[in-house]
Amino acid sequence: MKVLFIGGTGNISSAVSELTVSKGFDLYLLNRGTQNSLAPKEATLIQCDIRDKSQAASVLKDYRFDIVVDWIAYEPEHIINDIELFKGKTKQFVFISSAACYERPPMNYLVNESCPLKNPYWGYAQKKIVCEDILVKEYRESGFPVTVVRPSYTYGDTLIPYVFNSRKSRWTLIDRMLKGKKVIVPGDGTSLFTVTHNTDFAKGITGLFGNVKAVGNAYHITSDEVLSWNQIIKIIADAVGVEPDLIHIPSDFLSIMSPENRGGLLGDKSVSIVFDNSKIKQAVPDFKALVPFTRGIKKTIAWFQSDPCRMVPDQAFDRLCDDIIDTYMLSVDKAVEYARKKYEK
Repeated sequence: MKVLFIGGTGNISSAVSELTVSKGFDLYLLNRGTQNSLAPKEATLIQCDIRDKSQAASVLKDYRFDIVVDWIAYEPEHIINDIELFKGKTKQFVFISSAACYERPPMNYLVNESCPLKNPYWGYAQKKIVCEDILVKEYRESGFPVTVVRPSYTYGDTLIPYVFNSRKSRWTLIDRMLKGKKVIVPGDGTSLFTVTHNTDFAKGITGLFGNVKAVGNAYHITSDEVLSWNQIIKIIADAVGVEPDLIHIPSDFLSIMSPENRGGLLGDKSVSIVFDNSKIKQAVPDFKALVPFTRGIKKTIAWFQSDPCRMVPDQAFDRLCDDIIDTYMLSVDKAVEYARKKYEK
């Protein structure tokens, strides 16, 4: 079967690309060519900017694919363009949505695919929900063969998964640990979350490729390992060989001082959520996440340590962490002083 990945060389999709070719699919990668060194040698490369409508239509006019996966659709107009490009030209269109689309805070900590999609905190998730709505409407009205896949926090060699870290340099978290600086943990650190290795995610999604029963359905694909952020940061520190100096700070406070992280905190990672993977296991009976975080993160750390260029911290984010901690401790000190005056006899 011919499979087209729009993107295909990112944190999640690179592992899926590798497994796709190893399973014997005829894989095509369509992207701008900036990271094709990460592409499997068996893949056919199509250099094109999918967001340039006229260019994409010209490049793809003679192609037909059994499966199309768009890894980089974040805006409703991206999906509208995809529908125009691939209607009648594919048997299955897989939209990579997000598990952040589920209602936050959830009505129940255990979430399945029938739970409401509503996230008032995060624009990223809100746009993904609109994209899903457009695709579902198109499926119902014209039979456009969509399958929705909702990954949660998925990591691999190139991403150190943590709730509050620099997006510019993931090594910043480790750099603070190694220097003995305080590491911020949102809330009391007991919120439950799931981090999934990209090779495990790859097994789930490739099992949906060509599955006619998956058309018209949505699936999240995650590990069944549930950890608190206190556990996650301790496992990361153990992989580096240090004892972390943790400071717990309310997520609301972090969101005020770091508004760019508000959505990812209040609309995703600071809220306890556990994913029921029954649906993907029913669709893909041999799917099972096998990489525990203790093993996966060691491989990630080793990848960063193999090249000094990967171990350069984000100085701006590092300073932000220091500023947040100093400001928070000032408020705590004042609160303690007030409490002592009022309640100590």
